[in-house]
Amino acid sequence: QVQLVESGGGLVQAGGSLRLSCAASGRTFSSYMLGWFRQAPEKEREFVGVITWSGDSTDYAESVKGRFTISRDNAKNTVYLQMNRLKPEDTAVYYCAAGYKSGSYSTRYGYDYWGQGTQVTVSS
Repeated sequence: QVQLVESGGGLVQAGGSLRLSCAASGRTFSSYMLGWFRQAPEKEREFVGVITWSGDSTDYAESVKGRFTISRDNAKNTVYLQMNRLKPEDTAVYYCAAGYKSGSYSTRYGYDYWGQGTQVTVSS
């Protein structure tokens, strides 16, 4: 069992940066892949990026490649999403998720545990 709590969201101007954190509880945190998703109003939840359990591999949605970076610190049971050069279209509720189904890492079906989300608003 893993509980996830996101933090770090807020209001930022276009071109700015934010770093989201996702703190996890549970003894097996280090064995899960950790993903970030986001959901804008009236839109489907979409994949943002993922990091493997070891932290040695990541993948990102095309819309955020080169701007967002995921990292994890298994000693602190925390995963981070560094977001740079933010755009108004990045506005959404951001969720972190933990799961084992690496073959489905870019879909919500790959994940068993979800945080409650944190709002990110980018003004133009």
